[in-house]
Amino acid sequence: MADINDLTGSIVALVTPFTEDGEIDFGALDRLVDFHLENKTDGILVLGTTGESATMTDAEDVAVAQHVVNRVNGRVPVIGGAGSNSTKESLNKARSLQMIGVDGLLLITPYYNKSNEEGIYRHFTTVLDQVDVPCILYNVPSRTGCSISERNVARLCEHPRAMGIKEASGSISYATSVAKYVSPTFRLFSGNDDMVVPIMSLGGSGVISVWANVQPTVVHDMVESYLAGDTGRALRYQLDGLDLVHALFCEVNPIPVKAALNLMGLIPAGLRLPLTTISDAGRERLVAAMRGAGLVD
Repeated sequence: MADINDLTGSIVALVTPFTEDGEIDFGALDRLVDFHLENKTDGILVLGTTGESATMTDAEDVAVAQHVVNRVNGRVPVIGGAGSNSTKESLNKARSLQMIGVDGLLLITPYYNKSNEEGIYRHFTTVLDQVDVPCILYNVPSRTGCSISERNVARLCEHPRAMGIKEASGSISYATSVAKYVSPTFRLFSGNDDMVVPIMSLGGSGVISVWANVQPTVVHDMVESYLAGDTGRALRYQLDGLDLVHALFCEVNPIPVKAALNLMGLIPAGLRLPLTTISDAGRERLVAAMRGAGLVD
């Protein structure tokens, strides 16, 4: 297993490819993994928001994670999303993913329940106390309806299994408030593709990225440039990529990114309800941005 405590770079929030009738397409999953291994991706996150884990069964979660772990074969770290609005279910999922060999876990706030501050703290510590792999906290209030308070970040960053936070609030003010807890044992990752360089300027170590699904080399090079001290080059990547990034979020994620990967010939067009096919207007905007990025003719 890889040690992700020092993880930096571009970690792709991998889509889960489905056939037209909604079954997991393991052949397409192999193509995606190989695409990332060949194009500088520094780590792979499975079963996140972009992976449509909310529509997958526990057995499917394990099957996808196991397939990716086997295909990667230790070449880059694999992180498994173990999120749930039930703390017990999150712990069960975390244990299952740990058993099949993921290198780390992503733990989301307990969505829908909208617990109070102490409940959110105990949700995380219950899992952190009972797993053996490093964990990344995931703050994405637009999806969950609640946030990890600064006080909870201050407490959780001291836990030996909490190695970082994926910050996807879209608020530079919040990111700045939690950046003070960045240390050699607690890392900050951007969860917003349009804010990677700003987050890294606060001490961030990289990004957990939707954008990297379609331009893995670009996202890797942006982060690598910043970490190497070439902030001007990193900024050019960030600004030049904004049209594509905004198109990838013109409708709810992962609808546009799966449409983009389909246009690139990497996956079929399958989604699971309640997600459905991208609108005509969204597709037109996406194609235009992909042309501008050189991804399609």
